[in-house]
Amino acid sequence: MLTKIITASLWGIDADLVTVETDAHPGLPALNIVGLADITIKEAKDRIRPAVMNSGFRFPGNRITVNLSPAATRKEGSHFDLPVALGLLLLQEGAPAENAPGWGVLGELSLDGQVLPVTGALPMAIGMRKSGIKKIMVPEGNAEEVSIVKDISVYPVESLREAYMIYTGQVYAGRIARRDTASRKTCGKSEPDYADVAGQENVKRAVTIAAAGAHGLLMMGSPGVGKTMIASRMPGIMPDLDYEGALTLTQIYSVAGRLSEKKQIIRGRPFIAPHTTITKAGLMGGGLKPKPGAVSLAHEGILFLDEFGEFDGKLLDMLRQPMEEGKIAISRGGRNAVFPCSFMLVAASNPCKCGYLGDPKHECTCTPGQIDSYRSRFSGPLMDRIDLHVKVEAVEERDLGRKTKGLSTPEMKEMVAGARVLQRKRQKARLNGELEPAELKKYCPLGEEERKFMEKAYSSLGLSMRVYHKIIKVSRTIADLAGESEISVSHIAEALQYRGLESIYHR
Repeated sequence: MLTKIITASLWGIDADLVTVETDAHPGLPALNIVGLADITIKEAKDRIRPAVMNSGFRFPGNRITVNLSPAATRKEGSHFDLPVALGLLLLQEGAPAENAPGWGVLGELSLDGQVLPVTGALPMAIGMRKSGIKKIMVPEGNAEEVSIVKDISVYPVESLREAYMIYTGQVYAGRIARRDTASRKTCGKSEPDYADVAGQENVKRAVTIAAAGAHGLLMMGSPGVGKTMIASRMPGIMPDLDYEGALTLTQIYSVAGRLSEKKQIIRGRPFIAPHTTITKAGLMGGGLKPKPGAVSLAHEGILFLDEFGEFDGKLLDMLRQPMEEGKIAISRGGRNAVFPCSFMLVAASNPCKCGYLGDPKHECTCTPGQIDSYRSRFSGPLMDRIDLHVKVEAVEERDLGRKTKGLSTPEMKEMVAGARVLQRKRQKARLNGELEPAELKKYCPLGEEERKFMEKAYSSLGLSMRVYHKIIKVSRTIADLAGESEISVSHIAEALQYRGLESIYHR
C-alpha cells in the first residue's frame, strides 16, 4: 500500500509543493527517508516513533520507505514530521487516502505526540494554495498566522491523534475563520505622538514630505537633539498596511522566525534599527538556507540607521541596489531566493566625530583631518540616493515651555494620506520617490520658469543628474501636500533646502 500526503518546502519566501510518499514492503523493520532530506528531516524518525506510540497507535513493523518528491530538490525543516507520521498511520491502520482529498499538512511533533508550531507556515500555506490546495492542517500555534490567507480553510490541530482523526474523516474538523488584517487594530499602549516633540517643526515638515512620497531621509545634528525620537515616530504617520502588504510582511517575519504566539500577524509598519556592528548577512540576508536580513524585515516600513557614520562604508554601499529595486536576491546552490525590501531609509548621524561641528552652544574639538576622515565615510553615490538631508538643531529654551504644541501624529498622517491619494490617482501603484527618471516628464512636468530655475540650481550648486531628479520628485511631493496640480518655483526652492548639509561642515 502506498500513501501520499501533500506538504511544502521553503526557499526564501517561496514554497514548492512536496509529496510525502510512504510505502511498506517486506524486510527487517526500518524507517528510511529519502529525497534530499536534511539532518532535521532524517532525525524525524527518532521523533515520530515515540510520538506514534505515545499517541496510542502501534508503530509499523515493516520496512518503511518515505520518499520526498520531487527527489531532486533539497528539503529541510521540522514541519515534515506530521505528514510523515500521518503516512505511517495510514499504512498501519489501513485508512483509505480518499477520505482526505486536497489536504496540505505541516507540523512538528514532540515525543508525546503534541503538534508544535513551525517556522514559515504562512508562505508554505500560500504556496500550497497556489497549487490548488484548499484545506491546510497546521499546528494550533500557527493557526492565526495562516488564517489571513484567502480562499483556503485552515484546520488547527494540537496532537497527532487529533490530526489523524480529522485527516481520515472520523471526527468533525473545526476550522478557523480568516482574519481581517486591515480592520483589526493593535491593542496596547498608545503610539508616541509628534505633538510631544518640542519645537523641531522644520524637521517634522521634512518627515512629512519623506513619508508622503516614500523619500529617504538623513538627519544630522549634535548628540541629544532628538534625531532618534523623531525617527521612531515615523511609522505612525504612514498609511495603515493593506491586505497584500500585511500578507507579504507576515511571510517575511514567518520565514525569519520573528512571529510569536502573541504576534502571529504583522499589522503595523515595521521600524528596524540595526546596530552599527551588524554583519552583511544580518543587514542584507543570507545563510546556508537564505533568511531575510534587516532590509527585508523593514519592508513596507522604516530602516533606521542611527549613528550612520559608524556603519561600515562597504556595507552601506550595498544598500544602493535594494533601495532602487525594492528587492534582494540571495544565491545559494545555483538557486535565487528573492526577498522584498521596499523600505524607507532614515538615517541619523553626528556631523563629526565629537558630534559638535556647527553647534552654536558647543565647541567642536575635531581636527580638520578628523573631520575629513569622518566625512569620507559618507559615500557620495549613497548620499545621492537619500532624497532629503536635514539639519536637526537643539530646541530653543522658549520652545520647551510652550503650551501650544506643533503638528501631531494624526495631523501628519492625514496630510501623508491625502498626498498619497493624489499620487496613486496620478501614477497608479507608484509613489513619487519610486518614479524612474524616464517617468518624470510624464508625472512631474516643469513649466518654463521652473525649468530655468532648476537649470540654474544644477549649474550653480554642482548637482549630479541623480540629485537633479531627486529634487524634482521631492518638489512633486511638496506640491501634492499642498494639493496643487503643478510644480512651482516655491516647491522647488523648498526641495533644494533639503540638500544643503554642506553648511554643517562649515567651520
